[in-house]
Amino acid sequence: MKIISILNQKGGTGKTTIAVNLGRALSLLKKKVLLIDLDPQGNLTYSLGIKPEKGTMAEVIHGIQALQTILVKAEGMEIAPCSRELADIEISLVSKMGREQKLKQALKGADKYDYVFIDCPPSLSILSINALTASDEVIIPLQMEILSLQALTQILTTIYEVKKVLNKKIKVKGIIPIMYDARRRLSDEILSEIKKSVKEKIFNTYIRENVKIAEAPSFAKSVLEYDPSSHGAEDFRKLAREFIR
Repeated sequence: MKIISILNQKGGTGKTTIAVNLGRALSLLKKKVLLIDLDPQGNLTYSLGIKPEKGTMAEVIHGIQALQTILVKAEGMEIAPCSRELADIEISLVSKMGREQKLKQALKGADKYDYVFIDCPPSLSILSINALTASDEVIIPLQMEILSLQALTQILTTIYEVKKVLNKKIKVKGIIPIMYDARRRLSDEILSEIKKSVKEKIFNTYIRENVKIAEAPSFAKSVLEYDPSSHGAEDFRKLAREFIR
């Protein structure tokens, strides 16, 4: 089992898009996938049309429920949904002993999966630190815009600090260029700058700008279910194959 955090402290960078669609593409390749929605905004939960009835990650982090009791099935995956109560839990964690280990403890015994993806909140918060402490690897989705370069430095610094203090085994699996537009010179310029300035792997598969990816959550589906013939679906199938390799 590999536990993988999908992390970027900026909002709207494609974390949920990667979690849902890469997860679905891997499930189509017969991999067992668990998605954990750790963002109090609950975008992943909403994107798959899940209405939590058995509990959410708020209860799991608080130790009231076991992870297995809240799981919901969707598109061949299992989902641990979220609710806004997670924001309150985050505040209460600040004063708790072992606060960085809560998610790691909750994931003990969840070893029937090939991949566990954690959709992190858009901040370097105690929830994000919990995710990094529990993870083997990190994926960083990165938009092709100038402010992304600034954010990348901060993300990498946080990961290395966690590695030093809380989780020696964690590593960056790779950076995924997302919302890539080959028609814009800026996309290639940003990508070239990233390749020069960081030593981490950059995936060869770029997720192109595609309206079908943006539309899919409105229909509570991944793009692979919503429009399997679209460029977006094609990119995620390609990404899944590269991910496994």
